[in-house]
Amino acid sequence: MLNQISAAFECKDYETAAKLIQQMLVESPENPWVQLYFARLQEVSHQVQEAEKLYRQLLRLTTHSKIISQARQGLQRLEEIKQEEKQRAIAKATAAPDKNELGILVLEPINNELKANAALNFAQIMQIDAYTARMILPSQNWRVYRIGKVGELAFYGTQLQQSGIPCFWVKIPQIQQIQVFQVKYLSLDKSQIKVVCQNEANQVGSMTFDLSEITARVVGMLPVFEQVVDINARGKLERKTKTQDYAQFCDLHLSTRRSILRIYDQGYEFQRGLEISPQSNQNTIRINWNNLMNWVEQQLPQVNLWSDFTPFAQTVIDQTEILNQIPSHINLFRREKSNWDTAFHLYSGIIFTKNASLQTSSTAGRN
Repeated sequence: MLNQISAAFECKDYETAAKLIQQMLVESPENPWVQLYFARLQEVSHQVQEAEKLYRQLLRLTTHSKIISQARQGLQRLEEIKQEEKQRAIAKATAAPDKNELGILVLEPINNELKANAALNFAQIMQIDAYTARMILPSQNWRVYRIGKVGELAFYGTQLQQSGIPCFWVKIPQIQQIQVFQVKYLSLDKSQIKVVCQNEANQVGSMTFDLSEITARVVGMLPVFEQVVDINARGKLERKTKTQDYAQFCDLHLSTRRSILRIYDQGYEFQRGLEISPQSNQNTIRINWNNLMNWVEQQLPQVNLWSDFTPFAQTVIDQTEILNQIPSHINLFRREKSNWDTAFHLYSGIIFTKNASLQTSSTAGRN
């Protein structure tokens, strides 16, 4: 009967093969050849998971070289089927023009207690080994994981979310389209805030807005590098690049205006606008900055503060493929371009875009 089953598969007469296999499963359910043919029947019936389970079971339980060889061939065919299905799904996911836009996939922190199981799921979805997957999954901060077509990222991201791995994806053009205004100084105009600022064309103007328009506050410190002369281990002089100071930044997000108001300590005119401290002329920039940030915090007690820029930057600082796609909108004087500047705008831009998407979804849900 085993020969008859083999002949039925050769002729692709799966109906006959199924009848014979069902009979053999009753008569000799433990026979590894019967199990092999049953796995093959599941495979041709597109029961991929069940077929894979049976093939792997045979590899564990039998020592017959021919059965092991055919089980491995079966697993290889199943892997090829999975890859073909994945490619078709990705092609479908990126078919629309807006799904071809460049995007980034961001992994969110996951509890260490859940990491072991999550790593196995992550490894299977992204086709990497479990150890690498565990190292990639973040425990405390966001991690930018991949850049690519947003449709493809959504394809992977959806699978990750369904497997309990928190993540999200955003389009890079959405970040590129955010208007950024460099704040010169703030002042009060009755119940509103007036800001004198500079746009991307270096034109100075002003705008007035309600505090209720601010949807997020993002702060971060950017290292300022200088060339210094140091003595090396051999006692010789050598030039090194060292962090000599930090520039303080604060972004205020105006989601409905698709704009970010960017304040930084070296560019803010503390002697104009708000009278935060009567001694601002005599204070150091650091004291004036702290006073300004305290005032902003008092005005915006309900607005989310995002302050995890540094650990975020440390995971993205070498990803030049992503950073080269995004202008920094930061006017620090530097001898050389620094990825830290772009990383801050990316961090702020991701927050802006993610929050805007959540607000859009919330509005759509209410409607």
